Amino acid sequence: MSQFGNFHDFCRDSTLPACNLFTQASGSQWSGRIDKSCELVGFVGSTARIRNLGSIILCALAVIVTGILLWLSDRKKAAVGRREMQVLLLAYAVTQIAEIFSVGGFLTDGKVLVWFSAIHIGMITATSWILLVNAIVGYQLIDDGTPLSVGMTVASALAVFVGVAYVAVDTGFNHTGRFRIDDPTTLKNYALYVLYLLFPLLLIVGFFILESVLVLGVLRETRPMVLLSISALLFAISQIFNFVLSVHICSATSGKIDGALFETLFVLLAVVVLWFFWSSITEDEWPEDSMNPNLIQGEHYP
Repeated sequence: MSQFGNFHDFCRDSTLPACNLFTQASGSQWSGRIDKSCELVGFVGSTARIRNLGSIILCALAVIVTGILLWLSDRKKAAVGRREMQVLLLAYAVTQIAEIFSVGGFLTDGKVLVWFSAIHIGMITATSWILLVNAIVGYQLIDDGTPLSVGMTVASALAVFVGVAYVAVDTGFNHTGRFRIDDPTTLKNYALYVLYLLFPLLLIVGFFILESVLVLGVLRETRPMVLLSISALLFAISQIFNFVLSVHICSATSGKIDGALFETLFVLLAVVVLWFFWSSITEDEWPEDSMNPNLIQGEHYP
């Protein structure tokens, strides 16, 4: 059986916002109920209204940390891509807020859950798109921070968000019937699979490649690559927790927590390290070299 487009195993073993859409979009052949390998029940018990308290707390922490990074970014008046980085941080904060509602496990209204899950999925893809745009901005093809640059970043991200969120909403409410789920053994949805899982991954890989070329080929630096590599590693670990280890953590803790908690934590750490990477390649003045005559704006020569 082809696994392309198949969400069944993911929804069985992990906590994903897309799974909320499938439980609502029940077709004529099934009730919309997904048989979980391990049911997340939280710390109170199976009747707890909040089943994913750990993820909620970490999402709230992520919003606070993002606010701090926004403030620090605003202080870097001459940094390349400062406004675009702030757009990325704002998008990440909105994603975390949506995650509180989509995977928090406390919403009981199925229709409301579909809307928040669609927003969450749309923001994941849109944030990944903004990440790639930030890498392109670093090449200074157009002046960064201008209304044109920021406007193109925001407008393109909104277009991506609307397109992906529409597919998610249509899946959840089955408005057009194009994304209807009838077979509970596969839960196949090719559009959502590509837009929610594959496309963001390609954008992230594209970001890593472009930044690597910029740092090694243009700036001829090696130290920032350490930060970029650590950020990529942290993100990879987050996905391992979410898609591979989640069910094992859930079983070991009798449903108290699962991999979603660690996925949120490691993505937050990846974003923080990514911010420091951006800061390291866009500083207009390096404190230890403030008297170095070879230092020019936007570049640092070892």
